Amino acid sequence: MATTANTKASPLFVIIAFATVYIVWGSTYFFIQMAIQGFPPMLMGALRFFTAGILLLSWCYMKGDNIFVKRDIITSGICGLLTLFVATGIVIWVERNIPSAMVAIMVSVNPIWFIILDKANWRVNLKNKSTIFGLIIGFAGILLLFGEAFLKSVTGTMNHAKLTGLLLLLAGPVAWSAGSLYSKKRGGTAPARVNTSWQMIIAGLAFVPAAIIHQEFNGFNLATVPAQSWMAIVYLIIFGSIGAFSAYVWLLQVRPATQVSTHSYVNPVIAVLLGVCFAHESISLMQFLGLIVILLSVLLVNLSKYGKLKFKKPVTETVEQAGKCNHLNPASDLEQIKALAKIAYRI
Repeated sequence: MATTANTKASPLFVIIAFATVYIVWGSTYFFIQMAIQGFPPMLMGALRFFTAGILLLSWCYMKGDNIFVKRDIITSGICGLLTLFVATGIVIWVERNIPSAMVAIMVSVNPIWFIILDKANWRVNLKNKSTIFGLIIGFAGILLLFGEAFLKSVTGTMNHAKLTGLLLLLAGPVAWSAGSLYSKKRGGTAPARVNTSWQMIIAGLAFVPAAIIHQEFNGFNLATVPAQSWMAIVYLIIFGSIGAFSAYVWLLQVRPATQVSTHSYVNPVIAVLLGVCFAHESISLMQFLGLIVILLSVLLVNLSKYGKLKFKKPVTETVEQAGKCNHLNPASDLEQIKALAKIAYRI
């Protein structure tokens, strides 16, 4: 059921929902780092996503949703493996060696990869000058970010594990974009919340063999997990994987998607503030400049969409479109793709 951006929604509820998405999704990087201080990375991913998926699927069942549609489960499974297991799994893994603030800004380049991988719409997307310029300076930002790290690695003054983590962070957004584009092509019949549940459940199960391969169960004792790690995992399940997602989907019903997508620029700011204030993280001047350039490139890539929102007719949105690409029109523009893409990767 399509719903047009509704300006009559309670301003207070809109503010609360935006604050939830801005703050909670921006804080997940900090809490992931806190959680892996007590839980092995892959085991933490399994516990977080499987638990959140089961809770959300149980709620869907109680609402009377048809939760066992084979085609939708397969589609959600593939999308979940790419977006949650591969992309978010990389985030969880690299936060052992890389500051959460840097991780948060690195994954914000996701819209750029959507344009690169969405070959069917190259003719439309690449005719805009701000988009092309954004792509160019985005790669320039990556060079700034990696140049210092690469030189330090070559000279032996930087941990190779950190450089590997930075390289893996380039692959995460690619997997995220590929999974979301696949979901768009496949479509589905189930509500967005059902598809999201299956994505989390299947991704959570995929983390289990990964934990076994990395021997994370060997010597692990739940009794030795510090209280702060338990608090972090509960926060990620309830607020990061369920609460913020619900607020996001509701906002897509009552506000334009381009406005809701501004969380991409706010989340890294929250992550930086939390990392510096509470985790005592530090970023070099060259890395900071690289991160700023990357953020600017993402803004430029989206600039044409903001112009359309301001000077043209309001954008019509669908909860199913925003959630997991359900019932998408094959002719839908890139904005609809971006809307669905931000959901799984942040939960």
